[in-house]
Amino acid sequence: MSVLEMKVPSPGESITEVEIATWLVKDGDYVEKDQPIAEVDSDKATLELPAEESGIITLKAEEGELVQVGQVVCLIDREGKKPEGATEEKPASKSDEKPAETPKPEPKKEEPKTQATYATGTPSPAAKKILDEKGMDTSQVSGTGRDGRITKADAETASVPAMGTPGTSGSRAQTTTKLSMLRRKLSTRLVSVKNDTAMLTTFNEVDMSEIFRIRKQYKDEFAAKHGIGLGFMSFFTKAVTRALQMYPDVNASIDGDFKINYDFCDISIAVSGPKGLMVPVMRNAENMSFRGVEANIKMLADKVREGTITVDEMTGGTFTITNGGVFGSMLSTPIINPPQSAILGMHNIIQRPIAVNGEVVIHPMMYVAMSYDHRIIDGRESVGFLVAVKEGIDNPVEILMDGDERKALEL
Repeated sequence: MSVLEMKVPSPGESITEVEIATWLVKDGDYVEKDQPIAEVDSDKATLELPAEESGIITLKAEEGELVQVGQVVCLIDREGKKPEGATEEKPASKSDEKPAETPKPEPKKEEPKTQATYATGTPSPAAKKILDEKGMDTSQVSGTGRDGRITKADAETASVPAMGTPGTSGSRAQTTTKLSMLRRKLSTRLVSVKNDTAMLTTFNEVDMSEIFRIRKQYKDEFAAKHGIGLGFMSFFTKAVTRALQMYPDVNASIDGDFKINYDFCDISIAVSGPKGLMVPVMRNAENMSFRGVEANIKMLADKVREGTITVDEMTGGTFTITNGGVFGSMLSTPIINPPQSAILGMHNIIQRPIAVNGEVVIHPMMYVAMSYDHRIIDGRESVGFLVAVKEGIDNPVEILMDGDERKALEL
């Protein structure tokens, strides 16, 4: 058969359907093998669908349509040829010139190929529809997609200029946009947390002075040796894994009438990406060094921002750390990431006056918050856990580094 039926692959073991978020090509386009042709949303992640063969594509599903795993979503005619403009334009120009003359301009004449990838400044069909409804021009939007194309997400987040600014029409139009499958699933999960758990939050504050000193003293040497930065997250991860081992009920979950305790600490790290907040997991973080934590966080965060994170890398986790401080949050009550039973929220760091040995001094301080499921975590465990985290952050050298900061940082 010359026609290939492309079916939706399974993004993960428990996923049975996905949503066609955006077609990156048009019906009748010529596609190359492995070229991304669509973005598909599952309830856990957004993934790119690559072409399995080269040829002319025929689309069999609409944007926004729910399709089952294994369903045919497009056909690729493997006998289809590239458009003449893409292959014959070069020889035509060569026939009028000497064969040996200036071959360098030839690649520039392949521009028609870029139509299939919606290159720089060009919106996808879904993005164009949204921008038209907003009354916005593509020149007002920066594309974050492949080759600078304007994606559906770019169009959804684009803001119409404020009233009275140049170029405004005074429009009072409003736009209704269907939530992505990932966002709909997240909404359901968040509501279920509020309804199905006895969620409480306890607060404390930590003194970041020693961590500031360590980072200032060793960050350049650490980066030169390991090729990664020394951030705050490695200190908080080490403090959390220590506290989880001290208070095992915080590192547990409920399954019906049973409590499941975990001997390992799989730490979920909340990362903001183009598709929203995602929570990849560091496996066995209790065994990681400072360098190992920083390397894992960088690797997972890069995958989230590049859209290459897999479902398996976001599945599981026994405890979550989220850092609202990067957005300027001073204090919040983070919501539990089910089926986990607790989450730690970090916040911004403010130079505040505090009392130390009877004197008022200025130190960099951070509020921390821990939300927990009171069905299996009592006040003693929740408060004790957060105090243990505070001890590790206030005195990292003695508690997290065994008194030898250089050895702990592998310097």
